[in-house]
Amino acid sequence: MSLYKIDDVAKECGLTKRTIRYYEEIGVMPSPQRTDGGMRLYTREDIDYLKKVVRAKEVLGFSLQELHTYIATADVLNEQRFDYQQTTEVRERIEKLTSMDETLGGQLQLIEQKLQSIHAVQAELEELRERVQNGIQRLQKNEITEHPEDG
Repeated sequence: MSLYKIDDVAKECGLTKRTIRYYEEIGVMPSPQRTDGGMRLYTREDIDYLKKVVRAKEVLGFSLQELHTYIATADVLNEQRFDYQQTTEVRERIEKLTSMDETLGGQLQLIEQKLQSIHAVQAELEELRERVQNGIQRLQKNEITEHPEDG
């Protein structure tokens, strides 16, 4: 198994070392292995996990609190997926899949709330832009009627 230093992880994930340490400190990311000297050593799984965190933060625009909730839910989903794979009895598998469905519903709800906020901001900006464009048109009409020889 390959292990990576924090410099390598930071470069691959597009983060600073400080951000990675901060994510670890606030619980967004689990603590990695350490050498006897205390140097952090990351696995490929750690890097993939961090990339998921970055994607959720950048693409979905999650705050750190939302990010923490989203990642915790993703962890629960992974545990549920593992439990499902360990089960062979049909009724138990149905129960596991039902639990996964509920977890996925929670994640989708979190994303839906974010989308609603984004749409609200978009609507405000569109309204403001329309008022600005109307103001431009009004001023241009006034300029033409006040200075017909310029046009």
